Amino acid sequence: MEHKKVRVRFAPSPTGGLHLGGVRTVLFNYLFAKQHKGEFVLRIEDTDQTRYVPGAEEYINECLRWCGLNPDESPELGGPFAPYRQSERKALYRQYAEQLVKSGHAYYAFDTTEELDNMRQRLRSPENPSPQYNHELRKQMRNSFTLSDEEVQELLVKNTPHVIRINMPANEDLSFVDMVRGEVTFQTSLVDDKVLLKADGMPTYHLAVVVDDYLMKITHAFRGEEWLPSAPVHLLLWKYLGWEAHMPQWAHLPLILKPDGNGKLSKRDGDRLGFPVYAMNWADPNTGDLTKGFRERGFLPEAFVNMLAMLGWNDGSEQEIFSMEQLIEKFSMDRVHKAGAKFDFEKAKWFNHQYIHHKDNESLAVLFQPVLQEKGIDAYPAYVAMVAGLVKERCYFVNEIWDHGFFFFQQPEGYDEAAVKPKWNADKEAFFEAWSAQLGTLSTANAAELETAFKALATERNLKMGDVQLPFRIMLTGGKFGPPVFDIVATLGIAETQARIAKGLAAFK
Repeated sequence: MEHKKVRVRFAPSPTGGLHLGGVRTVLFNYLFAKQHKGEFVLRIEDTDQTRYVPGAEEYINECLRWCGLNPDESPELGGPFAPYRQSERKALYRQYAEQLVKSGHAYYAFDTTEELDNMRQRLRSPENPSPQYNHELRKQMRNSFTLSDEEVQELLVKNTPHVIRINMPANEDLSFVDMVRGEVTFQTSLVDDKVLLKADGMPTYHLAVVVDDYLMKITHAFRGEEWLPSAPVHLLLWKYLGWEAHMPQWAHLPLILKPDGNGKLSKRDGDRLGFPVYAMNWADPNTGDLTKGFRERGFLPEAFVNMLAMLGWNDGSEQEIFSMEQLIEKFSMDRVHKAGAKFDFEKAKWFNHQYIHHKDNESLAVLFQPVLQEKGIDAYPAYVAMVAGLVKERCYFVNEIWDHGFFFFQQPEGYDEAAVKPKWNADKEAFFEAWSAQLGTLSTANAAELETAFKALATERNLKMGDVQLPFRIMLTGGKFGPPVFDIVATLGIAETQARIAKGLAAFK
C-alpha cells in the first residue's frame, strides 16, 4: 500500500487573540508533521465575514513565529495548494454544495431570519430550549422538501436569498476511529440539518473544512474536542462527495481546563485569576481592550512550548523538560490523554524558571536590554551578562533580573539600617575604613581572593566574619539580599565598591 506524505493543518478563524489551546493544537500538528517528515499547513478560515477582525491574521502569524512553529505553506508563504484563505476560495465551494443538492444529500432552504426566529419561539419548551432545524422540523419550513421543483426553480431564478443545508438521514449510526479516543459512534437523528452554504455564497465551516482538507491532501486533522459534535456532518460529507477513501485520520484533543478543573479555560478566567491565556498581547481594534499574553508577561518561547506539550501529553516517563528536537522525536498521539488538562500557572512559571536558569547569560542579557532601556540605563552587554549569570537562578521571568539585581546598575537609595545600627560600633567603622583602603591596593577583583583578604582582615581585628559580612552586603545592595557578597564585589569592581563603602559608612554613623 502506498504511504501518503503526512500533511496536517491548523485552520484558525481570524477573530481575535490566540488562546493557548489553539497554540497547543498547532504544536501537536507541528510535532506530528516534523516527526513524519511531513508538511504543516496554515489555512485561514475567514468565511464568517461578520466575525472577521482586522489584524488578527497578522497576529496569528506573529504568534507562530514567536513560538518557532513555522508553517511550510500559508497565505503569507504561498504553496502548491494556494490560496490558503477561504474567502479567496469562495468560488470553489458552491459547485460542491450544488453537487450535494443534485445527489439528494443537501437541499435549498428559503426561510427568512424572521421565519427561523418565529419557529424557535413557537417550538421552544423547557424540554427543548433550542429547537433544531432537523429531519422532523424541515417538513414545516420553506425548503426543497415542502416546495415543488417548479417553485424551487422559480425562487432560484429570482435570486431569492437561500441557504443549502445537509440532508441528515434519520436513525443511522455513524462511526469513526479517533486517534485519541478510539471508536466514536453517533446517531444521526440527534444532529440537525447544518447549513453548508450561506445566503452570501460563503461556505460554513462544515463544508469548507471538508472541501479544503480534500483539495489540500490533508492526511491527519487534529482539532479541539469541542468539534466532536460536528463529526457526523463531516463524515457524511466525505462520503456524499465520494471522497471517503481520502478522509484524514482525526484526533480530537482534550480541552485545557480552568485551574480547578471545572470547565474550559477562558480569557475571563485569566483576567479573574491574574494570568495570561493568549500567546501574545491582543488589542481588540473595536474596543481597544488589551489582553495580556505569555510573551509580554516574560515567558521564553521554548518554555511556553514545553509547558503546552505537557498539557495533555507525556512520553510515559517522569521527564518534563524537552527541547523541540526531543519533542519531535518522542511525540506520539497514543500518549495524548482523553481527559482535559488542568492549567496551572505556577507550573507554567516553573517551566519558565527552568529555561531561564539554563539559558546562556549572553542571550539573557539581550532579552533584558529593553528593561534597562526603559529605565534609561546604558550598560555593556558583557556586564549585563555577568549580572544575569549571578541572579538567574532566582528568576521566573526575564524582567526579574532587575528585581534581584537592580543594585548592579545603581547605588542603593536607602539601607536596611535596622539590621546594622543596633550592633554598629567604632571597631566596625575602623574595619571598613581599613578594608576600603586595602581594596585600593589589590590588583585583582577575583571573588575568592577578595574573600580571603576580607577574612584575614576581620581575624586580624578580632571581628567575626558574620559581624562584618552583613553590613558589607547592605552597603553594596541596600538590604539582606543578593548573590554571594564577593561575587557582587567582583562584578561591581574595586572603585564602585569603595564608593559604596564610603556612602554606607556615612549612613551608619
